[in-house]
Order: sequence, then structure tokens, then C-alpha cells
Amino acid sequence: MKPFVTTPCYTPAHQLTALPKDEEFAWCSLGDDPQFTLKKAALLPGWQMLEIEIAHDQPSAAVKLYMDTGEGISEEQSVYLPLKDGRITKRLLYVPRGLKKIRLDPLESEGRFTVRHLRFVWLTPWFAHDRLSQRLANMHFQWRGFQKAKVLPELKKLAAQQNVDWRELAMQHYEATFERFTTGRNYQAWLTSQPVLTSEEIKGSIQRLRYTPLISVLVPVYNPPIEFLKECLDSVLAQHYSHWQLCIADDASTDPAISELLADYVEQDRRIHVVTRKTNGHICAASNSALALATGEFIALLDHDDCLAPEALLEMATAINHQPDACLLYSDEDKLDDRGYRYDPHFKPDWNPDLLLAQNYISHLGVYNTKLVRALGGFREGFEGSQDHDLALRVSAHITSQQIVHVPKVLYHWRAVEGSTAINSEQKGYTSNAGLKAVADHLSSHCAEAVVEHGTFPNTYRVHWPLPDKVPFVSLLIPTRDRIEILKPCVDAILARTDYQNFEVLILDNGSTCLDTLSYMDAIASKDARVRVLRWEYPFNYSAINNFGAQHANGEIIGLINNDIEPINAQWLTEMVRQANRPEIGCVGAKLYYPNDTIQHAGVILGIGGVAGHAHKYFTRHAIGYFTRLHVAHNLSAVTAACLLVRKQVFEAVGGLNEEYLSVAFNDVDFCLKIREAGYRNVWTPYAELYHHESISRGADDNAKKRMRAAGEVAYMRKTWAEQLDNDPAYNPNLTLVHEDFSLR
Repeated sequence: MKPFVTTPCYTPAHQLTALPKDEEFAWCSLGDDPQFTLKKAALLPGWQMLEIEIAHDQPSAAVKLYMDTGEGISEEQSVYLPLKDGRITKRLLYVPRGLKKIRLDPLESEGRFTVRHLRFVWLTPWFAHDRLSQRLANMHFQWRGFQKAKVLPELKKLAAQQNVDWRELAMQHYEATFERFTTGRNYQAWLTSQPVLTSEEIKGSIQRLRYTPLISVLVPVYNPPIEFLKECLDSVLAQHYSHWQLCIADDASTDPAISELLADYVEQDRRIHVVTRKTNGHICAASNSALALATGEFIALLDHDDCLAPEALLEMATAINHQPDACLLYSDEDKLDDRGYRYDPHFKPDWNPDLLLAQNYISHLGVYNTKLVRALGGFREGFEGSQDHDLALRVSAHITSQQIVHVPKVLYHWRAVEGSTAINSEQKGYTSNAGLKAVADHLSSHCAEAVVEHGTFPNTYRVHWPLPDKVPFVSLLIPTRDRIEILKPCVDAILARTDYQNFEVLILDNGSTCLDTLSYMDAIASKDARVRVLRWEYPFNYSAINNFGAQHANGEIIGLINNDIEPINAQWLTEMVRQANRPEIGCVGAKLYYPNDTIQHAGVILGIGGVAGHAHKYFTRHAIGYFTRLHVAHNLSAVTAACLLVRKQVFEAVGGLNEEYLSVAFNDVDFCLKIREAGYRNVWTPYAELYHHESISRGADDNAKKRMRAAGEVAYMRKTWAEQLDNDPAYNPNLTLVHEDFSLR
């Protein structure tokens, strides 16, 4: 039986205009709400598959389909679908009876586009249920680990418990697998879904505390808007945890209302202490004046127009109870506008030392051991604007990683008003210079030869790590079989576009029979002394081939390189060697692009799709990424072996790649986790850029044998690393494990 296919016609209804035929695109969206009305779309009720492809000039795009059954257009009767560049995107939908009208919103912004493919395919209930179950089992964190056949029965039980229609619940879960990061809309929905503690739960949490440290909240004050200062102070008074002290330093504010307000608060609560400075000394001097008032074991830093969440200090006290020797604690944060609207949440990773060198990701809420801060001299004058960054660097340098605790909850609301760094860091250029000074000072004490410079964006920094006078010899291992059309561009580009000269290329030939390929390998090895060809005449096993290559490598550093890699910037290998040469670093990964200049790899996030996924996949080449993460070096749990450097000593210490269980996939993730377990940090750098024609040489898992092998590799990874796969310290538990885009879970 042939599927019932509907190919609807569409006519512009709002914010759309047709472009001339000689233009690259057919349509132009004139605003953020373009709309088509679909005609000849009398869809059969029941399950349908929407198929759509839109070419566009936007960094990313999504469509929305609205179904009107006579009650008008509503969000409840809509489906959302982020588009994939260059291919047809599909999703299930359920068409209700009595459909009167369908509206398609092709973009969410101004831009140009062409609808290349649009149709609906009616599905039998059996097939639709099968596709639905498969996607939930593969993509939704709640159904991971369920056999496909058990998803719907369990979902129906859950729906019965919640007294809702099972199909409605199923489509809610299905919809979540298409969610993407859209600040404002998604965060508001996320906030409304967060549990609110009852008074009994709060009381119970406090009673369970074995240790109730006094936390001194430091607030340097200088002429803030009165209403914002009041909200700030009220947020401390509203804390669930009562064992706090509020230490306020008025830095010679010129507004008399400030001192009047502070005097009123001192009268209200004996835990509030105020010192008034005679002269304005700026934020570091004022913070030190507030620090002098502190009698608590810990200090918490609060700006004079920001707010704490009511549970902030309770969560910090709870974390201290779980980690009694903690000396630096920090939380997630969001922004607060002048209307009290919360937006732009920053869900941070756990301790990430390379990221802290690149930006002050710790920021708010920061809680520090008071005795240690005083021993280090408190806040240093001359670092105004990045005094928190400077303090975090100095404190972290004197404690162990186990004494740094991340509380993955939004406990701090950073006020974003006109002129503040929260809105635009460029508005306070001195903060970026102060941060550069803080990082440089830190490096002078720990790696004097390292040089830091401003990064691509304000308040980001790039460290150039030193190389020894005798630079390390590097062995680049390139497994291959035939396919001269990809091998030759790869090898030729490495030889021609690499400014680091102390390296060799080992072509690991896995049974090539193509005469042109064999001829090329012989010719390049004869022509260039840096190239050697080694034969490995066994069935394909990526791990075994590279382990074989490592045995024959002369380099102190080994590079695992796919045969479909092409360097972009000549400094790629220099940058990676600089990182790999650091004694604390294990694996080093690069920034890889698809040929269409979208991101293929920007590090590996554990747990996505069940095992691991590539961070920021499909983002455009110049996209900023999640809080500029695409433009700063930082630590990750794993990186791809498509382009990976590691010291040979470290490679051998962990036994190389896993030949027995991971012959094709996830061997790099497993390898990186073994290295992390051995005590090294893995790092990803955006300053090594290469193209990667992913998997075109090996092919897809498109037959039963390959699928069985792939399933076995997934099972091995889940069995071996399950707990770590579900708790990536370089990620955040509030972020999705469905997609690679850092959207909310």
C-alpha cells in the first residue's frame, strides 16, 4: 500500500515577500513572525510525518506548524521543528479531527529562504508508534535504557497516573527531543517547571545540617538606584538560611538616600553591619572594608544591585556540609532586568581550570573560605572590574580541585541595566583589561613563560603556552584504505599548511588495492622524508590500527588524525603541541568543521544520545557558542580522535585504544576517560582549525552486521562508564542530553 502523501501549496499571509527569480532565495521574511497559509492541505486525521527542507541565510532556523480546528490559532495546537542544514527534516505530528486551517511559520527572524521540500505523509498507527517509541528510547533522557517495545506501555501507565491522555503526554516528550536553546522563551518555561520548596521541606533541609557555618555576605555600595539596592538587601533578609551576616561598605556614596536606607536596615536586623568610608576607594577597597566586618567562616560576594535566590545560602551551607573542606563554592546564575524579568541563564561546568584562565566563568554566586581570603590579602587594588576573577584565580591556586564545589542551581540574579557589564561587557572595557592583568599575574606565578592576550570577545583571554627550546617531535598517525580523493588532500594539506616542522606522517595502510592510492603513497613517501607508509593487513579495527602506528612512532607526541582532515590555519599543530606539552594535560582536541563551514566538533559532551555527542554540532563557523565557549580553550571530558594529540608516554600508560570492544566507535571517548581517570586533564582548543569530512571513508552503519557492532559498542560504553556518562563535569545537569546545542533539559 502506497503512503497517502499531501503536498500543500502555501501562500504568504504575514511578514513575507517574494524575491525576484534571479535572487539566490525565493522569499524574504520581514520580521520575527513570518507566516504562510497552507492550502490544499486537507490532511487525514491521525498520524502524519511532516517533511520539510528550507535553505536559508540564518545561523540556524526552525519552523512552527499551527493547526486550527475552529477555535483559532494557539500554541497548544502547534509543533516545533529545528531545521537541519542541507537536508530534509522530519517529525511526527498528530492531526486532530475537524481541521480547518494550517499555518506554517518558516523562520523566527528576518532573513531570506527557499522552501525546497514540503509534504505530509499519512502513517499507520503501528508505524507511527514504532517511530515515536524509537525516538524516545534514543533521544529522551527519561526513556533511555528502555527497550523500544516497552516505551509506550510504560508511557501509558505514566499518563494514567497523571490522569492525562497518553498521546498528549507522548507528544510532550517527543516535542522535548526537538527543543533548542532559545533564551527567554525556553527559560521561562523551564522556570515554571522547577519545584518550589514548601516551608516543611525548607525546615527539614535546615534541620539536617550538621554544621551551620556563618556566611558573611559582602556588599560594596556606591550610588546604586535606591530601588535596586533595596531589592538586593531584601534578598538577603529573605534567605531560608538564617545563619548569615550582612557586611555593607558604603564607598562614600554621594546620594544621601543611600545612607538613610542603610541606617534603616541596620535598625531592622542586628545581623546587618555597615561601615561608611570617608573617601571613595572603588570596589576593591570597599570590598576589603566589608571583609573587615566579616566574622563568618565563609564570605559570599553580592553586588549592590543584584539579588540572591531565597535558597542561595541554604544551598551553599548544604554543599559545605557535603564537602566540609570546601574553600571555594560557586553556583549557576541568570540575569535580571529592571522589571524583574529573569533571563539568560548561565549553567556552568564543574571545576574547569583552563576555562577560568579564558574567562571568569565562576562569577556569581561565589562563596569563599574567609580565613584563606584574608591570608591571600583580600581584594587587590588595581584589579577593579575583574576583582572576582583575580580572587578566584588566587584562591584556586592554593587549594585542591576537591575543595572547589559547583552547586548546579541558579542562586544569583545579576542585574542587567543600561551601562552594566551584564548587558554588554564592551561597555566596561576596563574590566577586560583588569581580567587580562589577573590572568597574567596568575601565570607569572605558575608558568612564567606563558603569555596571555585578549581573546576574540571582551572578557575572554587566550594563553600561549610555552614550548621548550628543543620542540617535541610529533608523529601523526593516519589510518586509510584506498580513497585517494580524500587521502591526498589530507596529507598534502598537512605537509603544506603546517608551520610546526618537527613532525612525521605515518600513513597506516589498511589493505588498499586502488592503484592510484598505492602509487600516491609510494610517491609521497619517496618525495617527502617526513612521510612513512606502514602496512596493516588485517580487518578494519580503528583502535588496533592506531595502536600499531603508535608502536612504530618516533615522536614524543602522537597525533591521531583521520584521513579526511584538512588543516585551515597553519598554526594548528603548534597550538595543539603547546597544549599537549603541558605536564597536567592528557588529550588535546581541535575545532573541526564540515565543508559547509558548520561545526562538526567542538569537544565531546558525555551522555548525549546515551553515550556522547559533539558540542555545538551544526553551529556556524563564527557562532559565539554557549557563553563564548566556541572561542575559548577549556577542559572537556573527551575530544574526538579525528584530530587528537597526546604525549606518547600518556598513550602507553593507559594501554592505548581499546581493540577488543571498540573497534570503530567511541574508542576515543573511552581513551579520553581512561586518561582523565589517570589524573590528567583533557583540553579543547578553538585555535587549531581543520575541515573534517566525517566518516566518508568508512561509510555508514547501514547493514545488520554493522548495526550489531555499533550496538555492542554502545553497550560496552554504558556498562564501563555509565555513571560518568550521565554526569559530565564539563557540562551541567540542567542542560539537555538530547541535542548538542546546550539547550535546557
